[in-house]
Amino acid sequence: MATTATLSPPSVTPPTYHRIVSPTLAIPTDPLQPIPVGLLACQRDPLLRELTTTAVSCRVSQSPSVRSNGREGKKKKPAPAPTAPLLEVVLHDTIIFPEGGGQPADVGILTSSDGDLWDVVEAKRHGGHAVHYVRLKPEQNVDDAFRLFSPGAVVGVSLGDQGFRRRLDHMCMHTSQHLLSAVLETRLHVETLAWSLTAYPAPCYVELARGLSPEEIATAQEEANRLVFEGRSVHVEVEELDPTVKVMSGPSVGIPSNYTGGVKRTVVIDGVDRNPCCGTHLPSIHNLQLFLLPNMEALARATTSSVRLYFLAGPRLITHLTSTHTLLTSTASIMSCGAPQVPERVQQVVEERKKATKRVEDLEAELAAAIASEIAACAPREGGELVLRRHRTDDSATALAFLSAISTAFVSKHVESGSTSPYLVVLSSSPSAQTSASTTVVLVFGSGDQKVKDVGEALKAKLNVKGGGKGPRWSGKFTGVWKDGREGAALAAILESVKF
Repeated sequence: MATTATLSPPSVTPPTYHRIVSPTLAIPTDPLQPIPVGLLACQRDPLLRELTTTAVSCRVSQSPSVRSNGREGKKKKPAPAPTAPLLEVVLHDTIIFPEGGGQPADVGILTSSDGDLWDVVEAKRHGGHAVHYVRLKPEQNVDDAFRLFSPGAVVGVSLGDQGFRRRLDHMCMHTSQHLLSAVLETRLHVETLAWSLTAYPAPCYVELARGLSPEEIATAQEEANRLVFEGRSVHVEVEELDPTVKVMSGPSVGIPSNYTGGVKRTVVIDGVDRNPCCGTHLPSIHNLQLFLLPNMEALARATTSSVRLYFLAGPRLITHLTSTHTLLTSTASIMSCGAPQVPERVQQVVEERKKATKRVEDLEAELAAAIASEIAACAPREGGELVLRRHRTDDSATALAFLSAISTAFVSKHVESGSTSPYLVVLSSSPSAQTSASTTVVLVFGSGDQKVKDVGEALKAKLNVKGGGKGPRWSGKFTGVWKDGREGAALAAILESVKF
Protein backbone atom coordinates (compact mmCIF):
# COMPACT_ATOMS: atom_id res chain seq x y z
CA MET A 1 0.00 0.00 0.00
CA ALA A 2 2.48 2.68 1.15
CA THR A 3 6.23 2.74 0.77
CA THR A 4 8.48 3.51 3.68
CA ALA A 5 11.03 6.22 4.41
CA THR A 6 13.86 6.39 6.90
CA LEU A 7 12.77 8.07 10.11
CA SER A 8 14.85 11.18 10.69
CA PRO A 9 13.40 13.20 13.57
CA PRO A 10 14.77 16.67 14.32
CA SER A 11 17.44 16.75 16.99
CA VAL A 12 16.20 19.96 18.61
CA THR A 13 12.65 20.90 19.55
CA PRO A 14 11.65 24.26 18.01
CA PRO A 15 11.10 27.08 20.54
CA THR A 16 7.55 27.46 19.21
CA TYR A 17 6.62 23.88 20.15
CA HIS A 18 5.50 24.57 23.73
CA ARG A 19 3.13 27.50 24.12
CA ILE A 20 1.62 28.65 27.42
CA VAL A 21 -1.58 30.41 26.38
CA SER A 22 -2.87 31.36 29.86
CA PRO A 23 -1.47 34.72 30.97
CA THR A 24 -1.53 33.67 34.63
CA LEU A 25 0.12 30.27 34.14
CA ALA A 26 3.86 29.90 34.76
CA ILE A 27 6.32 27.08 35.28
CA PRO A 28 7.20 26.82 39.01
CA THR A 29 10.81 27.77 39.78
CA ASP A 30 11.08 26.71 43.43
CA PRO A 31 13.56 23.79 43.34
CA LEU A 32 11.84 22.18 46.32
CA GLN A 33 8.47 22.05 44.58
CA PRO A 34 7.67 19.60 41.76
CA ILE A 35 6.56 21.00 38.42
CA PRO A 36 3.06 19.65 37.71
CA VAL A 37 2.33 17.11 35.00
CA GLY A 38 1.49 19.06 31.86
CA LEU A 39 4.45 21.40 32.25
CA LEU A 40 7.23 18.84 32.66
CA ALA A 41 10.41 19.11 30.59
CA CYS A 42 9.50 15.93 28.69
CA GLN A 43 6.26 17.64 27.64
CA ARG A 44 7.86 21.00 26.90
CA ASP A 45 10.78 19.52 24.95
CA PRO A 46 10.15 15.89 23.85
CA LEU A 47 13.56 15.60 22.16
CA LEU A 48 15.54 16.58 25.27
CA ARG A 49 17.64 13.61 26.37
CA GLU A 50 19.13 14.82 29.65
CA LEU A 51 18.44 17.38 32.33
CA THR A 52 19.88 18.59 35.63
CA THR A 53 17.32 19.23 38.35
CA THR A 54 16.82 18.83 42.12
CA ALA A 55 15.25 16.19 44.32
CA VAL A 56 12.05 16.95 46.19
CA SER A 57 11.42 13.71 48.09
CA CYS A 58 12.41 10.05 48.30
CA ARG A 59 10.74 7.14 50.05
CA VAL A 60 10.53 3.37 49.88
CA SER A 61 7.76 2.48 47.44
CA GLN A 62 4.44 1.32 48.83
CA SER A 63 3.71 -0.51 45.56
CA PRO A 64 4.63 -4.24 45.50
CA SER A 65 5.48 -4.06 41.82
CA VAL A 66 5.46 -1.78 38.83
CA ARG A 67 4.12 -2.69 35.41
CA SER A 68 6.29 -1.85 32.43
CA ASN A 69 3.45 -0.23 30.48
CA GLY A 70 1.44 1.22 33.32
CA ARG A 71 -1.65 -0.85 32.54
CA GLU A 72 -3.53 -3.57 34.31
CA GLY A 73 -4.69 -6.65 32.47
CA LYS A 74 -8.27 -7.86 32.52
CA LYS A 75 -7.21 -10.66 34.86
CA LYS A 76 -5.17 -9.31 37.71
CA LYS A 77 -2.40 -11.65 38.76
CA PRO A 78 -0.67 -11.62 42.14
CA ALA A 79 2.31 -9.31 42.05
CA PRO A 80 5.64 -11.12 42.16
CA ALA A 81 7.87 -10.49 45.14
CA PRO A 82 10.30 -7.63 44.37
CA THR A 83 13.86 -8.75 43.71
CA ALA A 84 15.35 -5.44 44.92
CA PRO A 85 14.12 -2.41 46.87
CA LEU A 86 11.98 0.03 44.91
CA LEU A 87 12.06 3.74 45.68
CA GLU A 88 9.65 6.53 44.79
CA VAL A 89 11.60 9.64 43.88
CA VAL A 90 9.95 13.00 43.15
CA LEU A 91 12.03 15.60 41.29
CA HIS A 92 11.53 19.28 40.61
CA ASP A 93 11.47 18.54 36.86
CA THR A 94 11.97 15.51 34.65
CA ILE A 95 12.38 14.34 31.07
CA ILE A 96 11.03 10.89 32.00
CA PHE A 97 7.38 10.84 30.99
CA PRO A 98 4.89 9.37 33.48
CA GLU A 99 2.18 7.21 31.93
CA GLY A 100 -0.87 9.03 30.63
CA GLY A 101 -3.10 9.67 27.62
CA GLY A 102 -2.86 6.01 26.65
CA GLN A 103 0.94 6.29 26.46
CA PRO A 104 3.15 4.04 28.64
CA ALA A 105 5.82 5.57 30.82
CA ASP A 106 9.41 6.18 29.84
CA VAL A 107 12.40 4.48 31.43
CA GLY A 108 15.62 6.29 32.20
CA ILE A 109 18.54 6.92 34.52
CA LEU A 110 19.08 9.21 37.50
CA THR A 111 22.62 10.38 38.32
CA SER A 112 23.23 11.35 41.94
CA SER A 113 25.77 13.93 43.08
CA ASP A 114 28.38 11.21 43.72
CA GLY A 115 28.16 10.08 40.06
CA ASP A 116 26.27 6.87 40.80
CA LEU A 117 23.61 5.74 38.30
CA TRP A 118 20.10 4.74 39.40
CA ASP A 119 17.69 2.87 37.12
CA VAL A 120 14.21 4.33 36.66
CA VAL A 121 12.04 1.39 35.65
CA GLU A 122 8.73 3.28 35.56
CA ALA A 123 7.20 6.69 36.14
CA LYS A 124 3.65 7.38 37.23
CA ARG A 125 1.45 10.35 37.89
CA HIS A 126 0.33 10.67 41.49
CA GLY A 127 -2.30 13.39 41.53
CA GLY A 128 -0.60 16.08 39.48
CA HIS A 129 3.03 15.09 40.06
CA ALA A 130 5.43 12.68 38.41
CA VAL A 131 6.91 9.92 40.57
CA HIS A 132 9.99 7.98 39.47
CA TYR A 133 10.25 4.32 40.49
CA VAL A 134 13.90 3.51 41.06
CA ARG A 135 15.01 -0.13 41.31
CA LEU A 136 18.13 -0.45 43.46
CA LYS A 137 21.08 -2.47 42.21
CA PRO A 138 22.68 -5.05 44.53
CA GLU A 139 25.47 -2.64 45.46
CA GLN A 140 23.06 0.22 46.23
CA ASN A 141 21.25 0.70 49.53
CA VAL A 142 18.27 2.65 50.78
CA ASP A 143 20.21 4.82 53.27
CA ASP A 144 22.48 6.14 50.51
CA ALA A 145 19.44 6.83 48.33
CA PHE A 146 17.76 8.86 51.09
CA ARG A 147 20.92 10.93 51.45
CA LEU A 148 21.56 11.43 47.72
CA PHE A 149 17.92 12.23 46.92
CA SER A 150 17.27 14.42 49.95
CA PRO A 151 15.32 17.65 49.27
CA GLY A 152 17.43 20.09 47.26
CA ALA A 153 20.05 17.54 46.18
CA VAL A 154 21.25 17.96 42.59
CA VAL A 155 20.14 15.10 40.34
CA GLY A 156 20.86 14.37 36.69
CA VAL A 157 18.06 12.85 34.62
CA SER A 158 18.66 11.12 31.29
CA LEU A 159 16.79 8.79 28.98
CA GLY A 160 19.85 6.88 27.84
CA ASP A 161 19.93 5.08 24.51
CA GLN A 162 17.29 2.53 25.49
CA GLY A 163 15.03 5.17 26.99
CA PHE A 164 15.25 7.46 23.98
CA ARG A 165 14.49 4.62 21.56
CA ARG A 166 11.42 3.84 23.65
CA ARG A 167 10.46 7.55 23.75
CA LEU A 168 10.89 7.92 19.98
CA ASP A 169 8.74 4.85 19.33
CA HIS A 170 6.01 6.09 21.66
CA MET A 171 6.04 9.56 20.09
CA CYS A 172 5.83 8.16 16.58
CA MET A 173 2.87 5.92 17.40
CA HIS A 174 1.06 8.49 19.55
CA THR A 175 1.39 11.33 17.04
CA SER A 176 0.40 8.94 14.25
CA GLN A 177 -2.74 8.03 16.19
CA HIS A 178 -3.72 11.71 16.44
CA LEU A 179 -3.15 12.09 12.70
CA LEU A 180 -5.03 8.91 11.81
CA SER A 181 -8.01 9.69 14.05
CA ALA A 182 -8.25 13.20 12.61
CA VAL A 183 -8.20 11.90 9.02
CA LEU A 184 -10.78 9.21 9.77
CA GLU A 185 -13.10 11.77 11.33
CA THR A 186 -12.73 14.53 8.72
CA ARG A 187 -12.56 12.41 5.56
CA LEU A 188 -14.68 9.38 6.46
CA HIS A 189 -16.78 10.71 9.37
CA VAL A 190 -15.68 7.76 11.51
CA GLU A 191 -15.06 8.53 15.16
CA THR A 192 -12.25 6.91 17.14
CA LEU A 193 -13.69 5.29 20.26
CA ALA A 194 -10.40 4.21 21.83
CA TRP A 195 -6.83 3.35 20.95
CA SER A 196 -3.94 1.28 22.30
CA LEU A 197 -0.23 1.93 22.23
CA THR A 198 0.83 -1.72 22.29
CA ALA A 199 4.25 -3.05 23.24
CA TYR A 200 6.96 -2.72 20.58
CA PRO A 201 7.05 -3.94 17.82
CA ALA A 202 3.38 -4.98 17.55
CA PRO A 203 1.03 -2.77 15.51
CA CYS A 204 -1.02 -0.27 17.50
CA TYR A 205 -4.73 0.09 16.83
CA VAL A 206 -7.64 2.50 16.91
CA GLU A 207 -11.07 1.23 17.84
CA LEU A 208 -13.84 2.37 15.50
CA ALA A 209 -17.62 2.18 15.60
CA ARG A 210 -17.73 0.47 12.20
CA GLY A 211 -15.53 -1.39 9.78
CA LEU A 212 -13.84 0.22 6.80
CA SER A 213 -13.79 -0.96 3.23
CA PRO A 214 -10.42 -1.50 1.48
CA GLU A 215 -11.12 1.68 -0.49
CA GLU A 216 -11.72 3.67 2.71
CA ILE A 217 -8.52 2.33 4.27
CA ALA A 218 -6.57 3.30 1.16
CA THR A 219 -8.14 6.77 1.20
CA ALA A 220 -7.26 7.33 4.87
CA GLN A 221 -3.70 6.13 4.36
CA GLU A 222 -3.20 8.26 1.26
CA GLU A 223 -4.54 11.39 2.95
CA ALA A 224 -2.47 10.85 6.10
CA ASN A 225 0.73 10.37 4.12
CA ARG A 226 -0.04 13.41 1.96
CA LEU A 227 -0.03 15.47 5.16
CA VAL A 228 3.17 13.71 6.29
CA PHE A 229 4.94 14.61 3.05
CA GLU A 230 3.86 18.20 3.52
CA GLY A 231 5.69 18.12 6.85
CA ARG A 232 2.89 19.59 8.96
CA SER A 233 4.23 20.97 12.25
CA VAL A 234 3.05 20.00 15.71
CA HIS A 235 2.86 22.20 18.78
CA VAL A 236 1.33 22.09 22.25
CA GLU A 237 -0.87 24.74 23.86
CA VAL A 238 -1.03 24.76 27.65
CA GLU A 239 -3.56 26.60 29.76
CA GLU A 240 -5.06 26.50 33.19
CA LEU A 241 -7.71 23.85 33.51
CA ASP A 242 -11.27 24.89 34.19
CA PRO A 243 -12.13 22.89 37.33
CA THR A 244 -15.77 22.67 36.22
CA VAL A 245 -14.81 20.78 33.05
CA LYS A 246 -14.86 17.05 33.65
CA VAL A 247 -14.72 15.58 30.16
CA MET A 248 -12.69 16.52 27.09
CA SER A 249 -13.53 15.54 23.52
CA GLY A 250 -11.36 13.06 21.69
CA PRO A 251 -10.60 9.33 21.61
CA SER A 252 -10.32 7.90 25.10
CA VAL A 253 -9.52 11.33 26.47
CA GLY A 254 -10.87 12.60 29.74
CA ILE A 255 -9.71 14.02 33.02
CA PRO A 256 -8.96 11.26 35.53
CA SER A 257 -10.71 11.64 38.85
CA ASN A 258 -7.36 11.75 40.66
CA TYR A 259 -5.85 14.42 38.39
CA THR A 260 -5.00 17.51 40.44
CA GLY A 261 -2.49 19.22 38.17
CA GLY A 262 -4.77 21.99 37.02
CA VAL A 263 -3.13 22.10 33.56
CA LYS A 264 -4.77 21.40 30.22
CA ARG A 265 -2.59 20.50 27.23
CA THR A 266 -3.87 20.58 23.67
CA VAL A 267 -1.77 18.92 20.97
CA VAL A 268 -2.14 20.70 17.63
CA ILE A 269 -1.20 19.27 14.24
CA ASP A 270 -1.11 22.33 12.03
CA GLY A 271 -4.34 22.57 10.04
CA VAL A 272 -5.28 18.98 10.85
CA ASP A 273 -6.19 18.36 14.46
CA ARG A 274 -6.57 19.83 17.95
CA ASN A 275 -6.82 17.27 20.70
CA PRO A 276 -6.39 17.40 24.50
CA CYS A 277 -3.53 15.06 25.42
CA CYS A 278 -0.78 14.81 28.04
CA GLY A 279 1.54 12.57 25.98
CA THR A 280 4.81 13.35 24.26
CA HIS A 281 4.64 14.16 20.54
CA LEU A 282 7.09 14.86 17.74
CA PRO A 283 7.33 18.54 16.74
CA SER A 284 6.60 17.57 13.13
CA ILE A 285 4.94 14.73 11.27
CA HIS A 286 7.67 14.95 8.61
CA ASN A 287 8.77 11.41 7.62
CA LEU A 288 6.22 9.92 10.01
CA GLN A 289 4.89 7.67 7.29
CA LEU A 290 1.72 5.82 8.22
CA PHE A 291 0.86 2.30 7.16
CA LEU A 292 -2.60 0.86 7.79
CA LEU A 293 -2.99 -2.90 8.00
CA PRO A 294 -6.00 -3.88 5.88
CA ASN A 295 -7.16 -6.59 8.28
CA MET A 296 -9.58 -5.49 11.00
CA GLU A 297 -10.62 -7.26 14.18
CA ALA A 298 -14.30 -7.19 15.12
CA LEU A 299 -15.18 -6.83 18.80
CA ALA A 300 -18.55 -7.68 20.30
CA ARG A 301 -19.58 -6.40 23.70
CA ALA A 302 -22.77 -6.57 25.71
CA THR A 303 -23.75 -3.00 24.81
CA THR A 304 -22.09 -2.33 21.47
CA SER A 305 -19.80 -3.66 18.77
CA SER A 306 -16.70 -2.11 17.23
CA VAL A 307 -13.65 -2.93 15.13
CA ARG A 308 -9.93 -2.42 15.53
CA LEU A 309 -7.89 -0.90 12.73
CA TYR A 310 -4.18 -1.61 13.14
CA PHE A 311 -1.45 0.79 12.06
CA LEU A 312 2.33 1.15 12.01
CA ALA A 313 4.65 4.14 11.80
CA GLY A 314 8.21 5.20 12.57
CA PRO A 315 10.59 2.51 13.89
CA ARG A 316 7.78 -0.05 14.07
CA LEU A 317 7.02 0.35 10.39
CA ILE A 318 10.69 -0.07 9.45
CA THR A 319 10.96 -3.13 11.72
CA HIS A 320 7.76 -4.57 10.24
CA LEU A 321 8.92 -4.10 6.66
CA THR A 322 12.37 -5.51 7.43
CA SER A 323 11.01 -8.62 9.16
CA THR A 324 8.34 -9.12 6.49
CA HIS A 325 10.93 -8.89 3.72
CA THR A 326 13.18 -11.35 5.56
CA LEU A 327 10.32 -13.81 5.96
CA LEU A 328 9.30 -13.43 2.32
CA THR A 329 12.87 -13.94 1.10
CA SER A 330 13.29 -17.00 3.32
CA THR A 331 9.99 -18.46 2.11
CA ALA A 332 10.93 -17.82 -1.52
CA SER A 333 14.19 -19.69 -0.96
CA ILE A 334 12.38 -22.65 0.59
CA MET A 335 9.87 -22.69 -2.26
CA SER A 336 12.66 -22.34 -4.87
CA CYS A 337 11.03 -19.39 -6.58
CA GLY A 338 11.17 -15.61 -6.73
CA ALA A 339 9.36 -13.51 -4.13
CA PRO A 340 6.52 -12.52 -6.52
CA GLN A 341 5.77 -16.21 -7.16
CA VAL A 342 5.48 -17.15 -3.45
CA PRO A 343 1.66 -16.87 -3.20
CA GLU A 344 1.15 -19.00 -6.32
CA ARG A 345 3.70 -21.59 -5.17
CA VAL A 346 2.21 -21.76 -1.67
CA GLN A 347 -1.26 -22.26 -3.16
CA GLN A 348 0.14 -25.08 -5.26
CA VAL A 349 1.67 -26.73 -2.18
CA VAL A 350 -1.61 -26.39 -0.28
CA GLU A 351 -3.55 -28.03 -3.10
CA GLU A 352 -1.02 -30.87 -3.31
CA ARG A 353 -1.24 -31.32 0.47
CA LYS A 354 -5.03 -31.56 0.28
CA LYS A 355 -4.75 -34.25 -2.40
CA ALA A 356 -2.14 -36.15 -0.39
CA THR A 357 -4.30 -35.96 2.75
CA LYS A 358 -7.32 -37.26 0.83
CA ARG A 359 -5.23 -40.13 -0.56
CA VAL A 360 -3.99 -41.02 2.94
CA GLU A 361 -7.55 -40.96 4.26
CA ASP A 362 -8.72 -43.27 1.47
CA LEU A 363 -5.84 -45.68 2.06
CA GLU A 364 -6.43 -45.66 5.82
CA ALA A 365 -10.13 -46.44 5.25
CA GLU A 366 -9.13 -49.34 3.00
CA LEU A 367 -6.54 -50.57 5.52
CA ALA A 368 -9.01 -50.24 8.41
CA ALA A 369 -11.51 -52.41 6.51
CA ALA A 370 -8.82 -55.02 5.85
CA ILE A 371 -7.75 -55.13 9.51
CA ALA A 372 -11.41 -55.35 10.56
CA SER A 373 -11.88 -58.33 8.22
CA GLU A 374 -8.79 -59.97 9.69
CA ILE A 375 -10.15 -59.54 13.21
CA ALA A 376 -13.58 -60.82 12.20
CA ALA A 377 -11.97 -63.91 10.70
CA CYS A 378 -10.62 -64.78 14.12
CA ALA A 379 -14.14 -65.36 15.46
CA PRO A 380 -14.95 -69.04 16.25
CA ARG A 381 -16.78 -70.73 13.37
CA GLU A 382 -19.28 -72.57 15.59
CA GLY A 383 -20.26 -69.67 17.78
CA GLY A 384 -18.59 -68.72 21.05
CA GLU A 385 -17.09 -65.41 22.04
CA LEU A 386 -14.31 -63.38 20.43
CA VAL A 387 -11.82 -61.75 22.84
CA LEU A 388 -8.58 -60.41 21.40
CA ARG A 389 -6.15 -57.49 21.28
CA ARG A 390 -4.14 -55.92 18.48
CA HIS A 391 -1.22 -53.50 18.87
CA ARG A 392 0.08 -51.23 16.09
CA THR A 393 3.03 -48.92 15.57
CA ASP A 394 1.78 -45.71 14.01
CA ASP A 395 3.34 -42.23 13.94
CA SER A 396 0.14 -40.56 12.80
CA ALA A 397 -1.20 -37.66 14.86
CA THR A 398 -4.66 -39.19 14.39
CA ALA A 399 -3.90 -42.73 15.59
CA LEU A 400 -7.09 -42.90 17.68
CA ALA A 401 -9.18 -41.92 14.66
CA PHE A 402 -7.66 -44.81 12.71
CA LEU A 403 -8.42 -47.26 15.52
CA SER A 404 -11.98 -45.93 15.56
CA ALA A 405 -12.25 -46.57 11.82
CA ILE A 406 -11.20 -50.19 12.43
CA SER A 407 -13.83 -50.62 15.13
CA THR A 408 -16.54 -49.10 12.95
CA ALA A 409 -15.65 -51.40 10.05
CA PHE A 410 -15.59 -54.44 12.35
CA VAL A 411 -19.01 -53.67 13.86
CA SER A 412 -20.42 -53.21 10.35
CA LYS A 413 -19.04 -56.56 9.18
CA HIS A 414 -20.29 -58.24 12.36
CA VAL A 415 -23.82 -56.96 11.75
CA GLU A 416 -23.73 -57.90 8.05
CA SER A 417 -22.72 -61.45 8.91
CA GLY A 418 -25.78 -61.87 11.10
CA SER A 419 -23.62 -63.23 13.92
CA THR A 420 -24.88 -62.98 17.47
CA SER A 421 -21.63 -64.11 19.07
CA PRO A 422 -20.34 -61.75 21.79
CA TYR A 423 -17.02 -60.01 21.19
CA LEU A 424 -14.53 -57.76 22.99
CA VAL A 425 -11.61 -56.17 21.15
CA VAL A 426 -8.81 -53.95 22.46
CA LEU A 427 -6.78 -51.95 19.93
CA SER A 428 -3.66 -49.99 20.89
CA SER A 429 -1.22 -47.84 18.93
CA SER A 430 2.23 -46.48 19.87
CA PRO A 431 4.71 -44.24 18.00
CA SER A 432 7.80 -45.86 16.53
CA ALA A 433 10.24 -43.90 18.70
CA GLN A 434 9.05 -43.95 22.29
CA THR A 435 10.18 -41.91 25.29
CA SER A 436 8.91 -41.39 28.80
CA ALA A 437 6.62 -38.68 27.40
CA SER A 438 5.23 -40.76 24.50
CA THR A 439 1.51 -41.43 24.24
CA THR A 440 -0.04 -44.78 23.39
CA VAL A 441 -3.75 -44.67 22.55
CA VAL A 442 -6.04 -47.51 23.57
CA LEU A 443 -9.51 -48.27 22.23
CA VAL A 444 -11.84 -50.87 23.76
CA PHE A 445 -15.07 -51.87 22.01
CA GLY A 446 -17.40 -54.81 22.33
CA SER A 447 -20.90 -56.19 22.25
CA GLY A 448 -21.41 -55.81 25.99
CA ASP A 449 -21.35 -52.39 27.61
CA GLN A 450 -20.47 -53.74 31.04
CA LYS A 451 -17.55 -55.80 29.75
CA VAL A 452 -16.15 -52.75 27.95
CA LYS A 453 -16.46 -50.71 31.13
CA ASP A 454 -14.81 -53.43 33.22
CA VAL A 455 -11.80 -53.59 30.89
CA GLY A 456 -11.54 -49.80 30.89
CA GLU A 457 -11.53 -49.68 34.70
CA ALA A 458 -8.88 -52.42 34.78
CA LEU A 459 -6.70 -50.43 32.36
CA LYS A 460 -6.99 -47.45 34.65
CA ALA A 461 -6.07 -49.45 37.74
CA LYS A 462 -3.28 -51.64 36.40
CA LEU A 463 -1.71 -49.54 33.63
CA ASN A 464 -2.68 -46.03 34.73
CA VAL A 465 -4.41 -45.39 31.41
CA LYS A 466 -6.32 -42.10 31.49
CA GLY A 467 -9.63 -42.26 29.70
CA GLY A 468 -13.31 -43.03 29.72
CA GLY A 469 -16.22 -44.00 27.58
CA LYS A 470 -19.88 -44.72 27.26
CA GLY A 471 -21.77 -47.77 26.06
CA PRO A 472 -19.83 -50.15 23.81
CA ARG A 473 -16.73 -47.92 23.42
CA TRP A 474 -13.95 -46.81 25.78
CA SER A 475 -10.77 -44.95 24.87
CA GLY A 476 -7.77 -43.76 26.80
CA LYS A 477 -4.12 -42.72 26.70
CA PHE A 478 -1.08 -44.33 28.25
CA THR A 479 1.97 -42.11 28.86
CA GLY A 480 5.40 -43.70 28.71
CA VAL A 481 7.12 -46.54 26.85
CA TRP A 482 4.68 -49.29 25.86
CA LYS A 483 6.38 -52.70 25.76
CA ASP A 484 4.58 -55.81 24.62
CA GLY A 485 6.32 -57.94 27.23
CA ARG A 486 5.15 -55.62 30.00
CA GLU A 487 2.10 -53.50 29.15
CA GLY A 488 1.02 -55.97 26.47
CA ALA A 489 1.25 -58.85 28.94
CA ALA A 490 -0.73 -56.90 31.52
CA LEU A 491 -3.43 -56.23 28.94
CA ALA A 492 -3.51 -59.92 28.01
CA ALA A 493 -3.99 -60.79 31.67
CA ILE A 494 -6.91 -58.36 31.89
CA LEU A 495 -8.60 -59.95 28.88
CA GLU A 496 -8.03 -63.46 30.31
CA SER A 497 -10.27 -62.50 33.19
CA VAL A 498 -13.15 -61.51 30.92
CA LYS A 499 -16.03 -63.95 31.11
CA PHE A 500 -19.12 -63.77 28.89
